[in-house]
Amino acid sequence: MQKAKLPLTIDPYKDAQRRMDYEGFIPVSLFSRLSESVSNVLSDAQVTLSLYVDPQRLTVIKGRAMIDVELDCQRCSNTFKQTLECELSFSPVSNMDQADSLPEIYEPIEVNEFGEVSLLDMIEDEFILSLPLVPMHNSEHCEVSVAEQVFGELPEELASKPNPFAVLANLKKN
Repeated sequence: MQKAKLPLTIDPYKDAQRRMDYEGFIPVSLFSRLSESVSNVLSDAQVTLSLYVDPQRLTVIKGRAMIDVELDCQRCSNTFKQTLECELSFSPVSNMDQADSLPEIYEPIEVNEFGEVSLLDMIEDEFILSLPLVPMHNSEHCEVSVAEQVFGELPEELASKPNPFAVLANLKKN
């Protein structure tokens, strides 16, 4: 096992034949797309990968990745820290037409013209996919109280206003 800075690309077919295991990190400075999606990327990504050939003779990349990021709470607009964790389970394909033949437990990942997979792109994509749709603090840590949150019925001053789209209902009748 290697415990160091991980390579940016790997050859999954050769590494799977050798049953390679990687354990290391990817520097925070390389996550440009992730940093556009969050307030701040706080730590290097910690990654553990195992490459092997499964009983169906498919090359498999399995592992975990973890990184700390700072997100903006959509309720109170303050930032908060969140750890993004991803479970990786990929099988490399030379083109995406082969993806349909893979078992459902594996996600396809396309190799480049040299037969290599970009670890950085693969892991950064998984981090972006694991971001919450609406980032929010836990309700006990948020500055916006439960009393300030409105659920269900609208306040009377909003309910009594005329609907601006009521004019369109007349056009629909004609």
